[in-house]
Parts: sequence; structure tokens; C-alpha cells
Amino acid sequence: MPYAKTRSLFGWRSARSFCLAVVFSTMAAAQNNAPSGNEGTTFAAWDAFAGQLRSLGDQLVAHLPERLRDDPQVRQEAGRVLLEAVAAETIQAISADPDYPVFLPSSNITFDSSQPNADTTYKTAVIAPGGQYRLRGVLGSLVIFNVAQYARGAANSGSKKVPPTYDDFKALHHDAAGHFDVILSPTRPAGYNGEWWELKPNTNFLFLRQVAYDWTTERDPTLSIERLDKPAARPRPDAAELEKRLRDLEPAISRSLFLLVDHVEQMRKDGYINRLKPWDLANAGGVPKQFYYEGAYEIGPDEALILEAKVPEGCAYWSTILTNDLFETTDWYNHQSSLNGTQAVIDHDGTFRAVISEKDPGVPNWLDTAGYRSGSIQGRWNGCSAQPVPSVRKVAFADLRRLLPPDTKAVTPAQREEALRDRRSHVQQRPLW
Repeated sequence: MPYAKTRSLFGWRSARSFCLAVVFSTMAAAQNNAPSGNEGTTFAAWDAFAGQLRSLGDQLVAHLPERLRDDPQVRQEAGRVLLEAVAAETIQAISADPDYPVFLPSSNITFDSSQPNADTTYKTAVIAPGGQYRLRGVLGSLVIFNVAQYARGAANSGSKKVPPTYDDFKALHHDAAGHFDVILSPTRPAGYNGEWWELKPNTNFLFLRQVAYDWTTERDPTLSIERLDKPAARPRPDAAELEKRLRDLEPAISRSLFLLVDHVEQMRKDGYINRLKPWDLANAGGVPKQFYYEGAYEIGPDEALILEAKVPEGCAYWSTILTNDLFETTDWYNHQSSLNGTQAVIDHDGTFRAVISEKDPGVPNWLDTAGYRSGSIQGRWNGCSAQPVPSVRKVAFADLRRLLPPDTKAVTPAQREEALRDRRSHVQQRPLW
């Protein structure tokens, strides 16, 4: 299967085998949904799940842009998005436990729906409102290392939606080696004088971001979480809890699957093709002090886009990424489809100029579409003195050199090959999960 071969390049190993085993066995169950001799008596929850899962493919096709719905390539890519949702939510269903939490993999190179940032490792942990938790580890040297408190589902229902609250690990006291130790609870424990964060009411979900700027030198943090107001040893999960997890799995997959799969098409309908606009994520989980911009793109094989923005002074972090039409981040392991402030070359006038194209333009700031002729451009400025929305203009590929500054450096095919191999090596040496 081509998809499985492609993903094997990304280092799934045991996790890959587990996820695909779950997906393939689930699909087989859904395909053969006729009841057996012991009709629903042993695995009623599984039978219900398999039946629900079977309809998701047709629902997803109905969500595809009409211009792409009959494209056989896009249909198979939609199948990949479905696999991602099944695999990601299955991991949560098996391992997420508010009494014995662990930070589990979230968006990444494997689960790349909803445009994960190429520089960020995302992880999540389910917790219980009102619980007492201890987080400890080593800070590392990343530019951003924080955790957001969310109230999800019933905990955030009603007329008043609760925006996430962010806590910054880099603000904690730590020793010379970077070790930190903090308690997260509704109130400070009696007699405790160490680092403490307030656990906000109804918080039941933690979302971790680790953002690397310089992939070659920065050190990733380490982190553990444990609940202090429960016994250290985890009891055997009872049958009712295991059944509930399985019954809750399909709704979780549906929420994940359809969250932003039509986001690019909506930008196109709003007229943002080859032009950009601000994207306000203040109440939807966006990083504090971070400004987002986005827009759809569309180019032909002999065309390119030139993206330009004056880089603000004093930025803590900035980056630009590409996605496809289903809002999957374009493969940043095997293509230079993202650039950040340490990777980009800034022109003498302080301007970031990038070329978005299918073919290699032979310049440092190439954003490789990886074969996609439409998708989206998404970027962020964090802690910057200004938040410019870059300009975008479509040009003939043959005219690029004439339209770029004359001192724009040339990158040979051999140099590109070496740079791409180094890029892939640096990414793989960061946490994949």
C-alpha cells in the first residue's frame, strides 16, 4: 500500500505497526459488518464502533471541495486524513487517563491534519477537574515551551466558552541543569512553598507545545506528569470503563476528522486566493503574543508566488508553512515546505522574500509545494514589534530571477540535495512523538 510505504519513511516502527494494525483490523470489521454467531454479546461496543466507522468515508467525501471531489488523488489523500484521525484518537482511547496521565502524541509529521507547525512538537494529556498534578523535567533550550489548560466537551458547554489558559515552563525556577518541578492544582497545597500553577475550574485537558527555532543546536525539554491525589499504582481498568472508551471513540474521530478539513476551501470562497489575511486564534488556542496570517494559494507548473514581508525587529520567533487543500501541513521532513527565522535568508533591505513553487527556483528561500498546485500559506509572528501580513504576487517561473533582488544567492541542485538531507536528519533527531 503506497501510504504505508510513505509513512514507513518517517520512523513509525512499533507505533506505526500498532496504529496500522488497529486501523486495518477496524476496517476489516467494518467491511464484514454482518453479525456472527454470538451476535453482539461479547463485543457489542466494537461492533457498534465498526459500523459507525464505515460511514465516515462517505461523510468525508461530502466535505471535500466540489472542484476536487472526483479527483482520485485527492480521494486517496482524504483516506489518509481518515487514517490519521482513527490512529490519533485510538491512541487517546487506549492510553488517556485523568488519574494516571501521560503526555501523548498529538499533531506531528504523521498526524499532520489541521496544519501543525513544522517547528512544534505537540502533546496532550487528559486530566480531571479539581485534581492535583505534579509536572517535572528538564527545560532544554527551546524558544517556546508551554502548556495550555482547556475545558473540553461538557466542561465547556453552555453560553460562556472558556478560553485556554497558558503556563510557561521557562518562567519556572530551575537549577543549574535546568531541572524544574511544579504542582498544578486548584489551590496551593498547605505548607507547600515550591513552584505552583493554578488549575483553572473545569480544566480537563492539557495541550503542550515545544517550539524549536534552530533545529541544529537547541535541546528539547523532558517532561513527566503524575496525579498526586491518587495512589501511585494504577488499578486494573474495569470493563465498564473500557467499553465507554470504545463507545466514545467514533465521536472523537468525527470531531477530529471534520474540524478543519474544509478550512482552505472556505478561504477560497472568501476570495483569499494568492493573498493573505490575519487569522484570529486568541480564543481558540492560539499561542499568547502570537499573530497568525493565512490564505489559499493556486499556481500552475510554470508559475510561482513571491511572498514578501518586512521582518519586524525583536521577534522571539516567526515562521511560514504550506498546507494542501485538506489542511495537512505539507511534508516538511522531505521537502523545504516551511521556513523559520533561523532558516530563512533575509535580504539586505530587511525583507523576507520566499518563492512558492513546484519546481526548485534555485534560491535559498524556496517553499516547496511538494507537487500540490493549490493549498494554503500560513504563518506566525511571535513576540514581534510588528505583525505584517505578507504580500503575495503570482509570476511566471521563468521571470523569477529578474523579479528578485540581483544579489539573491543561487542554490545549486547539489547544494539543495545536501541541505534537504541535513534538514531531514535534524528533524528526526527531535522528538517524533
